[in-house]
Amino acid sequence: MNLSETKKTTIVLFSGDYDKAMAAYIIANGAAAYDHEVTIFHTFWGLNALRKEEQVPVKKGFLEGMFSKMMPRGADKMGLSKMNFAGMGPKMIKQVMSKHNAMTLPQLIELAQEQDIKLVACTMTMDLLGLSQQELLDGIEYAGVAAYLADAQEGNVNLFI
Repeated sequence: MNLSETKKTTIVLFSGDYDKAMAAYIIANGAAAYDHEVTIFHTFWGLNALRKEEQVPVKKGFLEGMFSKMMPRGADKMGLSKMNFAGMGPKMIKQVMSKHNAMTLPQLIELAQEQDIKLVACTMTMDLLGLSQQELLDGIEYAGVAAYLADAQEGNVNLFI
């Protein structure tokens, strides 16, 4: 491999847990800082990281409406994978992060966009969960698994979180 070739990192973000999404974005931002082309493919519960915090009026069927109400709206509302403690866990971890000047998940997502990391929302999962493009962050891409596989095929690092 030629050293001047661009290295590629792809991440499938399947988890809707705050800490796992943070790990994905920390790795992605680190890879981008090392000149990797980075793609994060958000599917199923990982799509919650891309949801806007404000409610967007969108007409939905009954099941899609139920999913919308049950899923957290935005990265900052996601729970922890362990020690969630009915919502107290995320508050405690955010307090510790603030004390240590660590970036929050919304800040890591913003940094990813500034570093031109390709943030992709899985269109099939969006259809299944009844999510529309208006409900997700601006400046992201929409694609199916074939587009992710095309990126992953050329990837030097491929992760599933």
